Amino acid sequence: MAIAKIIWIDDEIESLQSQKMFLENKGYEVDTFTNGFDAIDFVKEHAVDVVLIDETMPGITGLETLAKIKEINQSLPVILITKNETENLMDEAIGSQITDYLIKPVNPNQVWLSLKKIIDNRRLVAEKTTTSYQQQFRHLFTALNSNPDDNEWMDIYKKLIFWELEMEKSDSPEMREVLQSQKSEANTEFFKFISKNYAQWVSAKNDAAPIMSHNLLQTKVLPQVQAGTPLFFILIDNLRFDQWKTIQPIFAENFRITEEDSFYSILPTATQYSRNSIFAGLMPVDIEKQFPTLWKNDEEQGGKNQHEEEFLIAQLKRLDKADLKTSYTKVLNNQAGLDLVNNIHNLLNNDINVIVYNFVDMLSHARTEMEVLKELASDEMSYRSITASWFEHSPLHQALKKIADKNIKIVLATDHGSVRVKTPYKVVGDKQTTTNLRYKHGRNLKYASKEVLAFRDPKEAGLPTPTINSSFIFAKEDSFLCYPNNFNHYVNYYKNTFQHGGVSLEEMIVPVIKMQSK
Repeated sequence: MAIAKIIWIDDEIESLQSQKMFLENKGYEVDTFTNGFDAIDFVKEHAVDVVLIDETMPGITGLETLAKIKEINQSLPVILITKNETENLMDEAIGSQITDYLIKPVNPNQVWLSLKKIIDNRRLVAEKTTTSYQQQFRHLFTALNSNPDDNEWMDIYKKLIFWELEMEKSDSPEMREVLQSQKSEANTEFFKFISKNYAQWVSAKNDAAPIMSHNLLQTKVLPQVQAGTPLFFILIDNLRFDQWKTIQPIFAENFRITEEDSFYSILPTATQYSRNSIFAGLMPVDIEKQFPTLWKNDEEQGGKNQHEEEFLIAQLKRLDKADLKTSYTKVLNNQAGLDLVNNIHNLLNNDINVIVYNFVDMLSHARTEMEVLKELASDEMSYRSITASWFEHSPLHQALKKIADKNIKIVLATDHGSVRVKTPYKVVGDKQTTTNLRYKHGRNLKYASKEVLAFRDPKEAGLPTPTINSSFIFAKEDSFLCYPNNFNHYVNYYKNTFQHGGVSLEEMIVPVIKMQSK
């Protein structure tokens, strides 16, 4: 590890020689100065890791020296040492961006701990993270191999996300690789679990199935309706659980998070199926049956999600909730977002306000099309970072901040997630076969059965039958489905892009979060 370079500025530096020797024995390189001018010149010419500075010095004060040093290097950590504990001095020092302050007389161990906190903090956190994950690895391995049920799968996925986010603090590419390998193994086992259980979930008429898209409103949203407290049901399209975790601190600034839960997106994990299912409170096969003029299959012309409000109203009526005063807002572009900001106070008169926000889905699709976004969102970490940056500056965040002081409740959810695809599989189909990369339906599909989850009878998966003898197949893990024509071109074009529609932890286990005003 490189030796950290410290400079210590004090007009009585001679009396601090024992402190200097103590730090040097701890492995630091320490240069001392009796005035601010010499120290400023030194910082201009040399790399420095931390500055220790006395507040009271003749000629140029500690705070004046601090200001000059910050002009040279804004991010350089500075520890202010002072006899003066007055509040206005502390306010001024903190406003000048000191990293820490110590009160005279200082003990050598105090100085050492402050330096350790500043210089070694990242390394210590990284080492602790790696050690903790090594200890948890065995527990996760055991959980994966103990035939987990639907609730245990949600728990396993959340733990994997926790460690993935923690590993961002680690400098160990080896441990990150181990985690990714474990996550990949989890998706392999999850695919087997879904293949075995999904049809039973669809046909279940009782509590045997987990909460899925079609009963989300009934079980997680409508029970939150309370007279006199407006409820906002916010659906951010295509929001994975790890992306929720990155925007959680931004929500927590204004709202108290009361429950962090998840549910299962139906298959295909695609907007026209899962979101319609959420608002209709029905599986797609039943939506088509009850609303034959409104439901559109993949190959049909026209928008596939243009009747969500009608589906919502019908579901509320079916559940004897038609008397609820309801609003529905869909935000597909920035102007619609700005309109939401301007109108948000008017929504406080309603019992339930539904807001569908489409940004993350646009990001995932745009990332495939735009080279600049491929650079910006090249992996999960950068994908999360872009999501956090978007939300922090989004009209949605601005709108919610405007009503944060009101007595409101929020349920935040999504319709499905996405997965970064890496492994191409060949599929052969006729002209009617759909073009989606993570699922396909059509007649005469030819595929390797071990590579997909197939439903020869779509009704078993709760899906309409678009054409006679049409079957559905769903991609597993990180695979994507390509036709043999121009195979290599499409493989290179779509590899490492974020896609949805298939079977993976990232696509199927998605957040539903309850919040209320503080």
